[in-house]
Amino acid sequence: MLLGSVLVLLVLGGAGPASAHAALGSTDPEDGAVLGRAPAHVTLTFSESVGLRDDSFRVLDPGGHRLHTGEAGRADGRSDTARVALPGKLGEGTYTVAWRVVSADSHPVSGAFTFSVGKPSQAAAPVDTGPTEDPLTATLHKIARYLSYLAAALLIGAAAFVALCRPPDPAPLRRPLVAAWWTLLAATLALLVLRAPYEAGTGPSAALDPAALRDTLTTRPGALLLTRLGLLLPVALHLARAARAARAARAVRVDRVDRGERRRGGRPLAAGVGVVLAVGLALTWAAGEHASAGIQVPVAMTSSVLHLLATAVWLGGLVALLVTLRAPRPSPDPAGVVARFSRTAFAAVSVLVVTGVYQSWRGLGSWQALTGSTYGRLLLAKVVLVAVLLAAAAVSRRWTAALVTAPVAVREPDRVPERIPQPAGGPPPETPKPPPPPGPATDRGPNADRGPATDPGAGPGPGDDGPGPALRRGLYRSVLVEAVVAAVVLGVTTVLTATPPGRSAEEAARAAVPAGGVLPASVTTIPFEVGASGRGTVQITLDPGRTGDNAVQAVVFGPDGSLAAVPELRLSFTLPDKDLGPIEAELVDRGGYWSANTVTLPLPGTWTMKATVRVSETDQVSETRRIRVER
Repeated sequence: MLLGSVLVLLVLGGAGPASAHAALGSTDPEDGAVLGRAPAHVTLTFSESVGLRDDSFRVLDPGGHRLHTGEAGRADGRSDTARVALPGKLGEGTYTVAWRVVSADSHPVSGAFTFSVGKPSQAAAPVDTGPTEDPLTATLHKIARYLSYLAAALLIGAAAFVALCRPPDPAPLRRPLVAAWWTLLAATLALLVLRAPYEAGTGPSAALDPAALRDTLTTRPGALLLTRLGLLLPVALHLARAARAARAARAVRVDRVDRGERRRGGRPLAAGVGVVLAVGLALTWAAGEHASAGIQVPVAMTSSVLHLLATAVWLGGLVALLVTLRAPRPSPDPAGVVARFSRTAFAAVSVLVVTGVYQSWRGLGSWQALTGSTYGRLLLAKVVLVAVLLAAAAVSRRWTAALVTAPVAVREPDRVPERIPQPAGGPPPETPKPPPPPGPATDRGPNADRGPATDPGAGPGPGDDGPGPALRRGLYRSVLVEAVVAAVVLGVTTVLTATPPGRSAEEAARAAVPAGGVLPASVTTIPFEVGASGRGTVQITLDPGRTGDNAVQAVVFGPDGSLAAVPELRLSFTLPDKDLGPIEAELVDRGGYWSANTVTLPLPGTWTMKATVRVSETDQVSETRRIRVER
């Protein structure tokens, strides 16, 4: 598995950058531009295709009042652009454009920029980018997404367990399958009605608006959710038909065993239908998340589908195995079922490793993003949890080996002996055994003829569970630990899929620099805590990053990766070796980013850069980073 992971990295290591969560590439007018006359349109160009909303644009005049604009549209029919018409006769001053669109991976992104007509205003209007997200709507949306992942894993995994591991009696799995189907149905409906308020950043009451739901159905995320709902009907029919076929096959199998016949067979057509339905369900997730945007989309989509299916086969199969081991009537062949699941789980884990390495490389973009971005830290947490999960799986494999290698009389004490045909007239009379020879053994009491208590051929006595049930209980506890950790892994995965990848965060930071600026020579990312709200970052660009005069641009990102407005941002530079500083950078809020035209760093060396972010009227956070300034 490790060799396969290294090969994937070597093959894909030379590819170009990927992106997800659309990054703003350029604006027309340019950010901060001073125009001689008012423009007719505002045009945004993104790194990928974006979806437009009715309120994708908010244009504020110099006094902070919202202008009446036209409907948002495209420039030259390109899906990676957004354009809005401005009213005629704009007055002199600075205008603020706040925008909100939906990226190709279904996540809303927002931002703001300014331009001036005639000359800049003395005081720019406060930036109102609209709501970033409603806490209650976001919480409900995350819960629905988690439940949909959990239900899909159980639905696909339990069905695969029946097909691949062939439990003699799949009846106990009917209840988990039915529960998973209904949960997935309810979670998908919740995601569908919550889609409009989630995109708009409003409260869940907006989900009751029929017009909003109708608009949702015309978007790509809404169409994918509707497709998932449509697939659930044939899935239910397929599961019902498979259950009837399993009952019929079991009855036939019992009859053949009674007659001393044995036959192995399968239903390749039914299995093929099940695979097609499982792939279809997985595609409804892959087509609406990170894999659907950026480079290598076909490869990424394939990897995402395989990753989802392997996750379902492994984690959903764990729950199915728990139910099988816990069934009131123990399986007559527990060792065979467990051994087949062990092989299936190993294959699924191998697929998970390869696809997980590829998706991590595609999302991170650099080693620095592994610890310097929210996406990277969540990915590290997931890797640690998966390592714990693999350790629990290793323990389960040891219990499996003990169960498989145990004698039949030990691991299957309740198994009914197979009927042996007898000749007509009944079995021949048994030859009486000779009495035991006299000797010291006769002095051990009336139970001496039972043999030693450790006789491997003896079954468990009354009141003694014996090694067979003990092995099953040990395996059950180990698999239960796996299932609990797996549920936590799915929770982290749910948050991870809603977090901007490291690559896109870097692209967004680069795109936030004014278009007229020179490419940055020194870019530093400083994370900071914002209390219960989470962790934000400040992206600071020092241009050219050498001695003398430098321009500074600073962009503040919130916990969700979108641009954040803060009351104040201060920046200072100190050179401890020369006892020089602090040198203050006079940052000015430009409406979406902060900048200083000139900060003079007179000497080369390792400077300490201190950023102070005031997150509210009473709270502020200070963080420092060391940067190298060349001559």
